[in-house]
Amino acid sequence: MTLLSSLAEKETWEAYYRYKSSLCLHEKDLKALRDLIDREAYLPVVREILSMAPAPLPERTVISKQSTGKKRIVYTYPPLFNTVMKVLTYLCLRKYDHLFAPGLYSFRPGRSAKDAMFYLSHIRGIREKYAYKADVSNYFNSIPIPSLLPQLEEVLSDDPVLYRFLSSLLTEPRVLWEDQELIEEKGIMAGTPLSAFYANLYLRQLDHLFHEKRIPYARYSDDIIVFEDSEEALLKDVSLIRSFLKDHGLSLNPAKENISAPEDGWVFLGFFYKQGTIDIAPANITKLKAKMRRKTRALSRWSRRNGIPGEKAAKAFIRIFNRKLLYSAKDNDLTWSYWFFPVINTTDSLHIIDRYAQDCIRSLVWGSHTKGRFRLSYQAMKDMGYLNLVHEYYKIRQ
Repeated sequence: MTLLSSLAEKETWEAYYRYKSSLCLHEKDLKALRDLIDREAYLPVVREILSMAPAPLPERTVISKQSTGKKRIVYTYPPLFNTVMKVLTYLCLRKYDHLFAPGLYSFRPGRSAKDAMFYLSHIRGIREKYAYKADVSNYFNSIPIPSLLPQLEEVLSDDPVLYRFLSSLLTEPRVLWEDQELIEEKGIMAGTPLSAFYANLYLRQLDHLFHEKRIPYARYSDDIIVFEDSEEALLKDVSLIRSFLKDHGLSLNPAKENISAPEDGWVFLGFFYKQGTIDIAPANITKLKAKMRRKTRALSRWSRRNGIPGEKAAKAFIRIFNRKLLYSAKDNDLTWSYWFFPVINTTDSLHIIDRYAQDCIRSLVWGSHTKGRFRLSYQAMKDMGYLNLVHEYYKIRQ
């Protein structure tokens, strides 16, 4: 039986619901999923898939990163079809998980960034090792589909019906862009659920290569890190990785390549490790402060333009960053408390962000250039809903 048939089974959806309930899914989204399952609203889409009817075209969207000005292309399917694809991805990642090497940590059941950092930080002699960190450039949208399909066909040799369906999605040249059909090369389509499965699959040979060589190595989707006892040995690994990626139609982002000596520490998945201490990477602190600064300015303009009290603007700031840092607002919105808190073993960076956030709040209440802003007490901020990151960290870690 093809795995696609499982999409029509109520128990499959109940298992998926239990899985989503265990995550930081917003209550509103969880209720919507519950309603969809209870109404069996997924069945018409599943019947279309099983009949091999043409799938809806993905819609192309360009997202701008405020901190860098860079643009990122993502793709989305219509909501109901997209939800069914999420469940199919859930099934694929579990059925075929045994094919992946231990050093792969992305999108795998029972594995996370926390597990990657635990493994890396406990490597024997890690404090004396050289590290090479690399990032595959535009990984999801650059994977050549003609190179991926043979791997996919091999893996799905036990399910030719599933392979036929997935290959039809991957080889569809058309996308929707501003209500027009556009033909383009789009790789595995960043933003679509199944891209997680493909991203794990495409570089699995590289993962196994380092595992077989018993070289300390980890990959999380497009992020790769490898360790050696000497810089000379590390450079051989660098050459191997570059050559492998080139042979597979990929390249590295030179701005994110880094070789570090033992005394320098290393960065991976937003964490900074140095001689046993694990903290949040400095780049993440810089980006968050920039977001806080932009939001403070925007709320300040909004407050002045509409004659709104500064305290109301400050409360809006608090709600926004409480949600971003401590409570997940969306299915794919990983908060700092979810990503960083279980791993870091120091609060140095949290202290920095706490102080910066408090200054932003005071500026919104009293004005950026008035000394009076320092009269706003910490208790007053707490009364407005402010949550101290350091305190929340210790509450979670208790």
